[in-house]
Amino acid sequence: MTAKKAPDVELARLLGHTFFDAELLERALTHPSSAYERDGSRGNERLEFLGDAVLDLVMAHLLYDAHPDWREGDLTRARAAMVNTDSLATRARELGLGEYIRLGRTELQSGGAEKNRVLANLLEAVIGGLYLDAGIEKVFSFTERAFAEPLASGSAVLEQDPKTRFQEWAHAALKETPRYEPLADSGEEHSEDRFLVAALVGEERWGEGKGRTKRAAERAAASAALDLAAEREAADG
Repeated sequence: MTAKKAPDVELARLLGHTFFDAELLERALTHPSSAYERDGSRGNERLEFLGDAVLDLVMAHLLYDAHPDWREGDLTRARAAMVNTDSLATRARELGLGEYIRLGRTELQSGGAEKNRVLANLLEAVIGGLYLDAGIEKVFSFTERAFAEPLASGSAVLEQDPKTRFQEWAHAALKETPRYEPLADSGEEHSEDRFLVAALVGEERWGEGKGRTKRAAERAAASAALDLAAEREAADG
């Protein structure tokens, strides 16, 4: 099964690069569900792994240059906010990458091309492919364009960190500091769902989240907690 479009001139324009290795781009666009149906392979997972590491480096460099007055903690928080699943999915939607992804039948039927996790993984895989095909400078150029707005927004980027936002809300509304409790670890390296973490305030559980790392799972739990807080405030209002 495929999405709407084959790689074309428009995709090359969006990426700022025409792939020398067309098969590499095809692999970057192929979700594991599609690859498994076709030949039992794992699609873009390896490129996603590479793209994740490359993007971390490039984003750290871009933030370092863009905000010379920020402390290490500010840079770390901003990078986390810029490369989390929601942020990457937003960039992928802005680029229209979901129109090019190859999905398996089940994933396609369940709306996979609109899922944040699928889109975020797709963007990382494309970045991994771009790095292999054209080198780090092309990745810098693409990332500067794709993330231009959040990179330029300065301190507003820091507000995107859900753990910070949930902590600020909990301090104001509940006069307590949230804590994060590990619930499970599958032990599967590079799995997006390896860690399961709960966000708690006092003894009350406000949200749960999964992630490739404990930190990513904590951010996901904080996002779920913020959603619950918003629902309760709306109901009370």
